[in-house]
Amino acid sequence: MAERMNPESLFPMFLKLSARPCLVVGAGAIAESKIASLLEAGGRVRVVAPEATAQVRSWAQSNFIEWDHRDFQPDDLQGMFLVIAATPSTELHERIFALATQRGVLCNVVDVPSLCDFYYPSVVQRGTLQIAISTAGQSPALAQRLRKQLEIQFGPEYEAWLVELGQERDKLHSTNMDPDQRKRLLHKQASEEAFEAFLRNRRQPKR
Repeated sequence: MAERMNPESLFPMFLKLSARPCLVVGAGAIAESKIASLLEAGGRVRVVAPEATAQVRSWAQSNFIEWDHRDFQPDDLQGMFLVIAATPSTELHERIFALATQRGVLCNVVDVPSLCDFYYPSVVQRGTLQIAISTAGQSPALAQRLRKQLEIQFGPEYEAWLVELGQERDKLHSTNMDPDQRKRLLHKQASEEAFEAFLRNRRQPKR
């Protein structure tokens, strides 16, 4: 109860997982969604589970992941950057968390905040724009509601606008412009007025 009343402060960050070794213990439907997110982020995924969903088997057959058809062993954590546990066994989850803590491996036990070093936030994604929402495990339902609201506020058009902003930023940084002036222009280009102008230009028929 004390833990729920006083959740630990979280350090918000976006993490590069490209080529980092990630372990997933379990290969059911829930684990499948976690594996998918790790693959999308470029992680090097190893799965340990006696059985697996059709999708997980397909990933293994295509060499997108490494799948060991067996139960978890402590040595599976060797050299891992993080581990995600998604099995039916509470006892196994507690054991994995304890072993991961000893080895300095980040751990996430699905749906058990007390056995997590990190959480999966609700995410709004528009291309390279990502807005992550976390309630530190206290109300995933609220995080999901806020995500739906933000998905309306930040529509698909933000993806194309952000591409344009990136191109304009590269152009400005390739010049010998005064840094303060460059900063002012960058902020002007990212303003609400500039976004509205971008939308108007998109609506105009091409000749």
